[in-house]
Order: sequence, then C-alpha cells, then structure tokens
Amino acid sequence: MASESGSSTHEGVFITCAVTGGGYTVDKSDKVPVTPAQIADSCIEAANAGAAVVHIHVREDDGMPSRAVEKYVEVAERVRESETDVVLNLTAGMGGDLVLGDIEKPLPPAEEGTDMAGATERVEHVRQIRPEICTLDCGSMNFGEGDYVMTNTPAMLEAMATQMNEIGTRIEIEAFDTGHLAHAKDLVRRGIIPEPVMVQLCMGVPWGAPDDLNTFMAMRNNVPDGWTFSAFSIGRNQLKYVSLAAQAGGNVRVGLEDNIWLSKGRLASNGDLVERAVTILEAQNYHVLTPAEVRDNLALTAHG
Repeated sequence: MASESGSSTHEGVFITCAVTGGGYTVDKSDKVPVTPAQIADSCIEAANAGAAVVHIHVREDDGMPSRAVEKYVEVAERVRESETDVVLNLTAGMGGDLVLGDIEKPLPPAEEGTDMAGATERVEHVRQIRPEICTLDCGSMNFGEGDYVMTNTPAMLEAMATQMNEIGTRIEIEAFDTGHLAHAKDLVRRGIIPEPVMVQLCMGVPWGAPDDLNTFMAMRNNVPDGWTFSAFSIGRNQLKYVSLAAQAGGNVRVGLEDNIWLSKGRLASNGDLVERAVTILEAQNYHVLTPAEVRDNLALTAHG
C-alpha cells in the first residue's frame, strides 16, 4: 500500500495467496493442493480471483513438506506457461527445522522432523526459478508443540540474503515477533537487505506474536516508514485480518497455508479466500492492486 510519505505510485492494497504451506493439513481438507500440478492450478485460481502474489511451498506425494527443487520448478513452469499474470513468491524457510531428541537428552536431534540444510541448498530452488520474491524468516523461535525449533541464525540469514540479492530476487522478510523486526532493521541498515523493503507480519503462530490488536499494533508501529508491509493471522482470524491489515496501512495475505475455512463448517479453496478478501477490501473502497502495479511499486523483475 502507498506509504504516508507517498513513496508508492499506486494507492491500494495487494493480496498475497499462500496456497499450500508446509503444515500437515491434507487430512483436514481435500482442497489443500499437494502435487505440483494441483499447486500450480491453485496459484492460477488465486490469481484469477484477484491475488497479485502467490506464495509457494511444495509437498511430497503424501502431503508432507518438501524442499525438492524439481517440484518447485514444475510449479513455476506450469504457472508461467499458463500465461497467468501473477507475482511468484517462493518460500525459503525450509531447511531450518530442528527437532531435539528429548527433554533429558536433546542431542543428537531426532531424525524425524529435523531438516537442517546450508544456505546455498536452502536457496537452490530460488536460484533455478528466479522468482520476483522469496521469503526470509528473520529469526528463530519455538514453533508449535514439542521439541521443534524453527532455526535461522544471524549468520545463516546473512548468507541467504546475500545469495538472494545475487540471484536478483526481492526479499520478503517474515517477522514472527518484535525481535525479528529488530534484526531485519539491522540487516537493512547494513545493506544486506536492499530497498525497497518488504515485510510480512506473521501473527498468531505459536509461539510468536499473538494476533490480538495490541500486539499487532506494536508490530505495525515498529515497521519503518517507507517499508511495504503485509500482515496475516492464522485460523479463524485470517479474514478479520484482511480489514485490519488494510486499515493499518498494509497489504493482506490469505490462503490455505494459514486457514482452511471460509466460514464455520465450510471448507475453503484458495480462490474462495481470495474472492472473500477482494469483497472485504472493495466494500471499504480500497483499490485491489494488480500484479503489474505491485511490480512497479516494489521494483520487481519478472524472470522466466
């Protein structure tokens, strides 16, 4: 969205659709895409419904999260070959999954669930596909239950950001708490993350920043002037955050990565969630930005 300083050329709000994610939700909804073909079709569906950006993870055939480069390549090729106008945003969050052994003997880490990879390996799919945007999870945190830790050390983040810059992909910072924002500011100050700066405020993820209004506004008020921010919440508050994020001066994210429901008892598709977001925004007289306008605002380069 246009900043108060008027640095953006388009007044409006853009919608990102996070089409599948890495959480194991396929047993809860048959609408969650799994195969590359299904994920690509979901990206196209979301774009046709009004999403300017699609945020992409891939999965194994059984629905578990994957880092398989060939799956990312297939999704990107299918979307590009469809000639659908949409901004590609690939996750680079995979490969930092640490599950400790147990509470009495944390080392060695558990084999099941642990997936630790080096910086170059974590961005190889970005290097091959060259999307307009990729994400950088700006910190570590306890993530959900048990002994799982989302692990992103300062050295790892600097190395990944440097490689993303060399590839020519715009970094979208993902901030799950206020300390992540502080780290991101330091990376920007030192030139490791270049301008224009994008940040996604990730609310309601255990055990990051909760999605209550006071915490959200603390996060929003710590976003520097001139940065472009988006925000989302998981679960039942996802659609409420469409209005809240826009009113706070930001952009919005919906999609099956974060929420599988359109309303109580009614499972959603990605297209359903994007259409609902468009309805909410247009009812409040927001202009929903097109992919071309987003590329213009954020100096994005479409490759491929």
